[in-house]
Amino acid sequence: MHFISALYSVAVTIALVLPATAAPQPITKRAPSDLSLNAQLRLADTAIERYQLLPNDSDFVFNFTGSEEVPIASSQNWPALVGVGASFSISQLPACSMSFLHLHPRATELFGLTSGRILSEMVPQAGVLNADGKQRVISVELGPGMVTVYPAGSFHTQVNPDCEPASFAAAFTSDEFAVSLIAEQTFSLPDDVIARTFGQSIAGEDIEKVRGAIPASMAIQVEECLAKCGKEKRRV
Repeated sequence: MHFISALYSVAVTIALVLPATAAPQPITKRAPSDLSLNAQLRLADTAIERYQLLPNDSDFVFNFTGSEEVPIASSQNWPALVGVGASFSISQLPACSMSFLHLHPRATELFGLTSGRILSEMVPQAGVLNADGKQRVISVELGPGMVTVYPAGSFHTQVNPDCEPASFAAAFTSDEFAVSLIAEQTFSLPDDVIARTFGQSIAGEDIEKVRGAIPASMAIQVEECLAKCGKEKRRV
């Protein structure tokens, strides 16, 4: 009986102490001026407020010309796109080069060619099979005026097999679409995970060698095309 009474006293003490220790702490509010423009745009209650935060007509123009930065207009470098749900890119794929196998986790991409020729490869989600019951790969050849689509999350790459640059424009269904690089991110995992994922086909001692061979650039030069065009491989 004495034990039950003592246990009850402990329970009452905990009940009295917990509310005091669990009391919510006051949140320090930040003045709007302390926030970045993008943060203010995302916190705006209405589209009208967003327009008020972009008072200059020039806020609604993005100039790709003469920019040495990555040729992509997104909300990260063009605040007018916050809340719009779209991004845009204009660029070239150099002669004899291939874009790294990649995907966009938050956006579908519409990829259109304005000059040159591009060989496009796209791998849809798991379960999309070809006539032989194997993973389907959608391969198309694009010329000027042609567009293909890469649904969000699909692996894709583009190859320029010719001796001249290929110019393209790309639209994305997110103002912050992001890029995932398949090889680089896969081989950032621990060695044992990689070995098991590839069915032990890559020996443990070779994994670091593969990591070191992954190019840092988004564009990979195609040796056969370089030889055909009489071009020297560019040194990084």
